[in-house]
Amino acid sequence: MKFVDEAVIRVEAGDGGSGCVSFRREKFVPFGGPDGGDGGNGGSVYLEGHEGLNTLIDFRHLRHHKAERGQNGMSRQMYGRKGEDKIIMVPVGTRVTDSDTEEVIGEVMTHGERLLVAQGGEHGIGNIHFKSSTNRAPRQSTPGTAGERRNLLLELIVLADVGLLGMPNAGKSSLITAMSSARPKIADYPFTTLYPNLGVVGAGSDRSFVIADIPGVIPGAAEGLGLGIQFLKHLSRTRLLLHLVDIAPMDESVSPAQQVIDIADELAKFDPELAERERWLVISKCDLLDDEAFAESRDALLSDLNWKGPVFAISSVTRDGLKELQDTVVKHLHALRDEIAVQAAVADDEPYDPLK
Repeated sequence: MKFVDEAVIRVEAGDGGSGCVSFRREKFVPFGGPDGGDGGNGGSVYLEGHEGLNTLIDFRHLRHHKAERGQNGMSRQMYGRKGEDKIIMVPVGTRVTDSDTEEVIGEVMTHGERLLVAQGGEHGIGNIHFKSSTNRAPRQSTPGTAGERRNLLLELIVLADVGLLGMPNAGKSSLITAMSSARPKIADYPFTTLYPNLGVVGAGSDRSFVIADIPGVIPGAAEGLGLGIQFLKHLSRTRLLLHLVDIAPMDESVSPAQQVIDIADELAKFDPELAERERWLVISKCDLLDDEAFAESRDALLSDLNWKGPVFAISSVTRDGLKELQDTVVKHLHALRDEIAVQAAVADDEPYDPLK
């Protein structure tokens, strides 16, 4: 199925039912009082996360979604029925924005989670509520209010722990294939990857993580060149970035160090916060060079970059270095989770401060 990560839809909540003007009419009761009932509330529109969905392609064709209107009030003090809510299933990880005001409404992050995107209208009041000591036969009622109507931008942002970053043909798809059961298309030409791929890397019981591969980023991506810039948003929820660089590019005039710098610049243009995220350097295709040539190229690369962070050398073909990289990533992610858990526990123990 085609991967679609953006869609615009229109949602309309149901209007509230109007109140009823009615009077009690029975035999031997010529002047019965008011008995008009209230209307029903209009149905609301909700988005619900579903783990079985992984694309927004259905919303390219089903753009209009409407909840049911509330039933009008009736005589004999009968209230109208509430309108049925409209539940729209979306993939987990969907961000919802009002396309007219650009207000972020919320995100659907777990299976079964519901997000209210359009509130149903309030019910109208029947004339039974307008009876008083001076007005024994009121003919007033109120109509139901209109339900909310919105144009929504749905953005699917994949949920991954680790994101792969690099130029086209840097070996990102080969790495995710070697480390997980994902099988993206791999070929010896740029932009083989046209949409994000997710893979689950298992490292024993309760020691797995999700890794995301996106199309390669090239210089000028922030101005619209290439494919990667439109998918960089899929790295926004990752905790760690693995920056792959081809140590033996086919074009010998290409500088691996300059490629790393170019991508870092494009990342900063796209999202400064994402550019500050922890990033590890992964030197790929080390099997293409002998030990001496590789050591020389690696040292030159690190010197040109003045790189201070973690560095790994891997080969997805021979699987050299993959175990070390995988184990280190698992330990790092578990340390981050433990740190977040400690911070949450400390926050829960803090006394309530009404001024905060």
